Amino acid sequence: MTTLIRRLLTLSAAAGLACSTLALADQAGKTSHGIRNHGGDEIILQGFHWDVVRTAPGNWYHTLDNMAGQIAADGFSAIWMPVPWRDQSSWSSNGKRGGGEGYFWTDFKKNSQYGSDAALKAASQALNSRGVKVIYDVVPNHHNRGHSGDSLDLPAGQGLYRSDCSNCDDGDPFMSGDSDFNTAHPTVYNLFRDELSNLRNHYGAQGFRFDFVRGYAPERVNAWMHDALDTGFCVGELWKAPGEYPDWDWKHSASWQEVIKQGFSDPAGCAVFDFALKERFQNGSIASWRNGLNGNPDRSWREVAVTFVDNHDTGYSPSASGGQHHWPLADSKVRKAYAFILSTPGTPTVYWPHMYDWGHGDFIRALIQARRQTGVKAYSPVTFNTRFGGLAGVTTGDSGRLAFALNANLSSPTQLAPGNWKMVVNSQGARVWKDARAASTGVNVTFRCKNGTTQWGQSVYAVGNDASLGNWS
Repeated sequence: MTTLIRRLLTLSAAAGLACSTLALADQAGKTSHGIRNHGGDEIILQGFHWDVVRTAPGNWYHTLDNMAGQIAADGFSAIWMPVPWRDQSSWSSNGKRGGGEGYFWTDFKKNSQYGSDAALKAASQALNSRGVKVIYDVVPNHHNRGHSGDSLDLPAGQGLYRSDCSNCDDGDPFMSGDSDFNTAHPTVYNLFRDELSNLRNHYGAQGFRFDFVRGYAPERVNAWMHDALDTGFCVGELWKAPGEYPDWDWKHSASWQEVIKQGFSDPAGCAVFDFALKERFQNGSIASWRNGLNGNPDRSWREVAVTFVDNHDTGYSPSASGGQHHWPLADSKVRKAYAFILSTPGTPTVYWPHMYDWGHGDFIRALIQARRQTGVKAYSPVTFNTRFGGLAGVTTGDSGRLAFALNANLSSPTQLAPGNWKMVVNSQGARVWKDARAASTGVNVTFRCKNGTTQWGQSVYAVGNDASLGNWS
């Protein structure tokens, strides 16, 4: 039986000589409940911030192309790409500014403020070839309807937009709602189905991040994924507190976890950003961080959580304006939050500026390496302990364990669980250890790399049966 096994390989200086491997095979597939989390082993890099269209106008795709090897070497298995569609909008308000980011796009053309169509294809190819899955941000709720003369000028009065018909939009309006699509209309549905397929076939898409999912039915997302990329990864952004729902809606009296899991993830068949955890990051004690979706005792709940510390909306940008920063985490909590999401269940997402601009890179790399070595996945079981103050706990991976202590005064991880623990990080109130006794040491395989030029840090794909590859498992 032929298998495809992905390994991050350390290559010899001369192409064609022996290669050795340390990373684990890439997992794929859905959860047992049909949620598209691609096996639960992804670690995602958000590949942009709000102001890259101003700090690197027209050049960001080149940056991603040039950084592809580094991104792979840092342990990321997927990258959340910016919206690939042309955005010709511009605005400023209360000291903030925007336009060109893709969130008020005009048509599906790919020559954008991030770079050219060709540069996008080159970047996606460079990333995918190194084992970093390309996940595109997509915005099906609305577009810049008022910008005329574009290739997507849909006619008014035919039920294609929310404003053309009564009660035809199955979600919240974006701003006034006059640019919202009626995604249930067959013409609109097919428009996005075909574009998602185009991104899959011609731009290397292996998944999608659905923006503003409060604006359209989650069942629509499920149908689009089924038709365009059923085996891919998908995640939705449902940023809406329970209290924002009307009194008659069951979500009004639900928990954050219930809103994002039952209100989106289940009917959409997609993972969901863990705003339950983000709300605790912002408003709760460190001990309460255990109450995010990723800390749920039920595996089917925690494995659909996509955890994050900040993103292009919530956090700051390394720019003169500082970006949007609608809900930024305090600097004093950033390392503790990364120690938490990278040592606990869920699919962790790292914000680009935290990784490559603001000096947290080495700290995050160490955590990613430990997560990989111990096989911690989205579904891994976790136990929490609050008796030392702050928050402590142990996550059991497929090939080892991680222990964490956040503002906790325990003297040793053996107070949490026996083991041969070794320190991974110790910084700003965040400590993480790995159980070296159980951690995987990898498998060394020697073979010849023919018909290709290799460089240090590149990913190599090996195809064959298990026996011919040294019985890798």
